[in-house]
This record gives sequence, structure tokens and C-alpha cells, in this order.
Amino acid sequence: MKIASYQELKNWQKKCQNNKNYKINVLVCTGTSCLSSDSQTLVEMLESALESHNLQVEIKVIKTGCFGFCGQGPMIKIEPDEITYVKVKVEDIEDIVENHFLKNTTVKRLLYKEPGQTKLLEKSSEMQFYKKQMRVALRNCGEIDPENIEDYVLNDGYFALAKVLENYSPDEVIKIIKDSGLRGRGGGGFSTGLKWELTRKSPGNEKYLICNADEGDPGAFMDRSILEGDPHSVIEAMIIAGYAIGANNGLIYIRAEYALVTERLRRVITDARKYGLLGKDILGSGFDFDIEIKLGAGAFVCGEETALIRSMEGFRGEPDKKPPFPSQAGFRGKPSNVNNVETFANIPVIILNGAEWFAKIGTKKSKGTKVFSLVGQIRNIGLVEVPMGTTIKEMIYDIGGGHPEEREIKAIQIGGPSGGVITKEYFDTQIDYDSLVEMGAMMGSGGIIVMDEDTDMVQIAKFYLDFIQDESCGKCTPCRIGTKRMYEILERLVNMEGSPEDLNSLRTLGRIIKDTSLCGLGQTSANPVLSTMKYFPEEYEAYAYKTKKTKYSIDPKKCVGCTKCAKACPVECIEGKIREPHIINESECIACGSCYEVCPVNAVIKP
Repeated sequence: MKIASYQELKNWQKKCQNNKNYKINVLVCTGTSCLSSDSQTLVEMLESALESHNLQVEIKVIKTGCFGFCGQGPMIKIEPDEITYVKVKVEDIEDIVENHFLKNTTVKRLLYKEPGQTKLLEKSSEMQFYKKQMRVALRNCGEIDPENIEDYVLNDGYFALAKVLENYSPDEVIKIIKDSGLRGRGGGGFSTGLKWELTRKSPGNEKYLICNADEGDPGAFMDRSILEGDPHSVIEAMIIAGYAIGANNGLIYIRAEYALVTERLRRVITDARKYGLLGKDILGSGFDFDIEIKLGAGAFVCGEETALIRSMEGFRGEPDKKPPFPSQAGFRGKPSNVNNVETFANIPVIILNGAEWFAKIGTKKSKGTKVFSLVGQIRNIGLVEVPMGTTIKEMIYDIGGGHPEEREIKAIQIGGPSGGVITKEYFDTQIDYDSLVEMGAMMGSGGIIVMDEDTDMVQIAKFYLDFIQDESCGKCTPCRIGTKRMYEILERLVNMEGSPEDLNSLRTLGRIIKDTSLCGLGQTSANPVLSTMKYFPEEYEAYAYKTKKTKYSIDPKKCVGCTKCAKACPVECIEGKIREPHIINESECIACGSCYEVCPVNAVIKP
């Protein structure tokens, strides 16, 4: 069936609604995180149990994308009751079917309870994690079957495309996006509408529209979750963008290890073509646009748009100097526009609701919402979408729930390996592009890693430099050699082999790399070191002046001689008799922390 007009799309939507004759929908998260916790098995067991009770006609099991609250997964949401069950295991399925569906009784032991509270919460909307969120880019994630095009159409999918093709010229579409204030969600924060305009104005009949789905930051999973949970929104947005800039060819560049995303994208692209929403003469408008998937090898530098383009062309993924910019000469030397997944996910809803609606969300210079992955020493790990201008404190304590063991949180790392550290003194800062840059950090793609009072900031900087120098493409000397030398200095320091002069060398090297590197990766590669040196100079000095205690020890007054630490030690450096205080041989200790983790009386002292 080919949909050839707005009215035909509307009629199809009504037909889809009539097909949804189930009394109850059981939504089960099948994002990567929950799939790793047997959510696919939960789906199969639910379907089998419902069939055995002859309930499959009334109750439909729907595989969705990520609900966001990853720390409580796998989650199951039952509509229209709006009952949400958390941390569901295989052995819980029989109980859910027997009690919830047959006896109409809520399974209370699977309901969520806020830490320190006694009240059981039935609805996800009652959970503190969701209260300050505003789901725009994530609007369909956890709400629809991402592989079912009818589910997407029921949620006004492809109506933004139909509206554009029937009512707006390409220039009018660009004006809407410019007026909305949408900025690129991939890191730099460049105006999306202006980027489209520059590509449209570039001379040439052959142009390309590129979706950057090469998400490489450690701890970041925003784009992956959007593509897993709502891939049609990105496809629809790409068609709209292609129409606006004058491109007939779309490319999605995605790392090959994102197997689930790739599988779902291929499925939805096929379905969009089947219904005339992609390919030739889209919706009877005469506009042609098709999409091809390009798989990358997982190089972090290929998140930079010129390196990404070279990789798609079959060359080594290395950045090119600018100008010319991709909007002038990109893929195959033709004008090309590159936006990331989250940027595209905002487009359809902006078209449907209007530029003014979107522009009212957020701050004066940073409009709309932003999706973050919230990980690290935080109680509520997950995917979070909040209006721009939300403070770091709200993110960490209101949404994130604070530290799981009530320890002090001393800093966050934001913006991935190229980002920076923000300390607790600045947690009242609003999260927007400009505020973060002023503090020496950056928005990046949106990864936030929370660190507590026990985190060694020099070790954190070393971890990121290890990643960055390994991922450097090697094209320019400052990044290739400079990051390697910075890492070597950090390695000397943490091995207690450094000197005070090393601190000056780190600062000098960091500034030179920042000023002279070719691309954004190199220019921001020193941020983890420079920001931690700025806010935590005493931790660097402790290593440089060799006053840092780097080994674990045991408090003889607390030790009860249970021997658990000795049994857990991988290098057998702990000695002591049963029921007598134990001793750590510090010369052999590798500071792995195993003894600290297993001690039942808190007798092990952390360095």
C-alpha cells in the first residue's frame, strides 16, 4: 500500500487505530540494557502464558525501546492501568499473569519504592526520576513498538513530513528550524537551521544528508537509545531535512557494534519504502529521497564530521582542515549536511508544534531539551531528558537521587573524553551550551559521569587520556604526540615516579595541544587534565611531591580477624590469624580495592 497524500495518511491512521482492539497493552523494554537482562525471554514467557490462559485476544505484549530508568530494568508497563513493574525477572512472569491479569490484583513486591520511603508507587509518573523530565526527543521511546510503523503513525508519525511537503517550501522549513533555536545536539551546538541554510545555498545539483550515529563517548548511550526506541522519527526527520537542503540521498553512519540499532533501522527503512514514505515520489509530492546505512569500524574520531565523511568514502577516518566545510564540499566532494541522531529526533515535533513552542523551552540561547546519560556514583542510573537550563544539582539529586550510599558527590565529568570536570561548588549552574563552556567543560553529546568523594581525579584524567591518545587518528602532531606525552606524565605521577616539574609540563602541553590541533578531538583532548588540575590541584601535588597515600591499610582497632580480606586479595599480600588483626604488605599491594569491598566492619582504610 502506497500512501500518496496527507489525507491518505490520515485515513491510514484511523485504520491503524481500528486494528488496535486490545483491552490491555503490556509494554516491555527491549533496549540493549534490558535485553542483556533477559527482557526478550520475559516477552516470550508473557506471550506464552497469555496464550495458555486464552488472553492473547484481549492483551497485547509490545516490545518497546528504552524507558530511561535503566537502574530499575527490566521494566514492564501495563496500560491503560499505568501500572509499572520494576526489576522484573523471569520467575516473576507467572505471578504477574496469575495476579494482575487473572485476579486483577497488583503485584506489590514489583512496584517501585523511593529510597527511604515506604509508599509503593504504581505509576512511573509518580517516580522522582521522571518528575522533572520533559521527553521531546524521547517522546516515543518506551511507548511504542519501534519496529511497527503503524504504532509510529498512530503517534502522528510522518504527519510532519506530510505537512512539510504539502504546505512549505524548503526555505520555509529552514526558517521554522532557525526560529525554533534548535542547536546541534552532537557537541558543538551550531545552529541547525543555519547549517541547513548554508548547505542549501551551496551550488550543485547533487547534495547529501548525513546522520551521525557514531556515538563513541564512554558512558554515553543517548543516540543508540533513540534509534532503538524510535527509529522512524529519525527517518522522517532526515526526509524533511533532505527536502529542505535539496538532497535526494541520505546516509546513516553507525558503528558496526550497534547490531540491534542496525537491524531495526533496516527494518523501518524497508517499511517506509513499502508505504511510499521513502524513495520515489514521496507522498505523491514528486520529491525523491532514499537512505543508505554505512557501517563504521568504531573509531572515536569518526564522530567528527569530516573524519566520518572520509570513513564513509572508504578511506582512513581522519579529519580534514576547514574550510571547505562539509556544507561546501563533503561526501564525494558534494555539499553535505551532517546532524546527529538527537538533533534529527527533534525535527518532526518542531514541525508539528511550531517553532514558537520549541523556543519557549530552555534558556535564551539554548532552546529545547537535552538528553543525557546519567551514570557513575549515582542512585538512579539512566537516560534523562530535561529542559535546557535545568541545574546540575537538580540532575544529580532530584532526578539522579544522589549517591547510593549517601556519600558526598564532589564532581561530575560532562561531555565525554573531550569534556571537563565540574565541582560541587558549581552544581547550581544551569546546563546549557554557553554556561558549560565558560566553566571549561562542554555539553558534548550528553554523557554525565558522577564521581564521589573517594574518586581519584588524577586517575580519572589518566583514564580519559588513555582513551584519547589511543583513539587519536594520528594525522596531526600535537594530538598524536602531545596526548601520548601527557599520558606518560600522568603514568609517572600515579606510579609515584613524577616530580613538581611534571605539573608545569602537563599545563604547557595541554595548552599547546588545545591551540594547535587540527580537529575538535585534539582541540579538546586536554580538557580532562586541565579541568581537573584547575579544580583539584592538591591531588596532583600529592602525587608530584610524593605525599599521596596510594595503598590500602587496615585499622587494627576495627579488624575482627574474619579473614575475608585475605581470601579476596588477588596477590595474597594480607596476613593475619583468625580473630586477630590483619596486616597489608603495602610493598605488594596493587590497590585493587578487593579487601575494602568485602570487609564487613569497615576496617580497611582507603588510600
